[in-house]
Amino acid sequence: MAPRHTAAAAAARDADAAAWRHDGERSNAFMLRLMTWISLGLGRRAARLVLCGIAAYFLVFAPRARRASRDYLTRVLGRRPSWRERYRHIHSFASTVHDRVFLLNQRDDLFDIEVRGIEHIEDALAGARGVLLLGAHFGSFEVMRSVGRLRGGLSMSLLMYPDNARRINAALHAINPAAKQDIIPLGRPDSMLRLSQALDAGGVVGILADRCLQEQAVARREFLGGQAAWPLGPLRLAALLQRPVLFMAGVYRGGNRYEVVFEPLADFRNLPRAARAQAVDAALTRYVEQLQRECRAAPDNWFNFFDFWQARDPATTAPPRR
Repeated sequence: MAPRHTAAAAAARDADAAAWRHDGERSNAFMLRLMTWISLGLGRRAARLVLCGIAAYFLVFAPRARRASRDYLTRVLGRRPSWRERYRHIHSFASTVHDRVFLLNQRDDLFDIEVRGIEHIEDALAGARGVLLLGAHFGSFEVMRSVGRLRGGLSMSLLMYPDNARRINAALHAINPAAKQDIIPLGRPDSMLRLSQALDAGGVVGILADRCLQEQAVARREFLGGQAAWPLGPLRLAALLQRPVLFMAGVYRGGNRYEVVFEPLADFRNLPRAARAQAVDAALTRYVEQLQRECRAAPDNWFNFFDFWQARDPATTAPPRR
């Protein structure tokens, strides 16, 4: 049994991470509503001027997020970041939130979008009924929906937890009511049915796989110089459904430029049950390594503004189920 003070410390860290996730999603939704009002009234170019003030406000008046940004940037840059670099990190987050207003209204013409690895998703779709994409709170998921539209109407959905889905849906409704149909909430009686239907129709379903709930089984991996906990659920789900899995990232490159990245992670089709645990373990390693490469290449795109490395205590880590 873990010492009492260790268990208390772990509980405090979990509470702190959970509190930021709640506050962070709430701030995200608030920022989205604010930028919707400004953007629809002024247009994208004029509204981007307002982002400077919003980013400065969050840098000054959000100390928890400010500390987490500093700690992350120290890891990814290998040195203590300057205030300018910390501001740019938060400004990049504000920019991707702002661009949702236009991407969800299908204003793809406003953006310069480059795609890397599109052949991987096309090959996977050619040989399977649907594909699962594993992403992170990195860059923009909405820009990948734009790629789907540009590639002949490819259907893209996002699988997420109900609390987050309700908050995001409420905010997105003000932008584009049809966007609600692109989110499949987890944990409902019909969740697996809706997921299977979306995949069977040849669609693509994305999951952000870099945040843990307290009750989730996790595995630890080295990430930017420290051990971090990663949820096993998304990859176990892919193995259960026997689908191919790709890494995804919509990297914000500044201004109106995005780069969408697809990389193969695993193919669980025809995988024997006895081999699933090992395959999931290997796929998680590839996922973390790919995300680390993307973070080092584009440090401003990582948007987990809490103590990511201390969010779960090693004693709570569960081994892969067999």
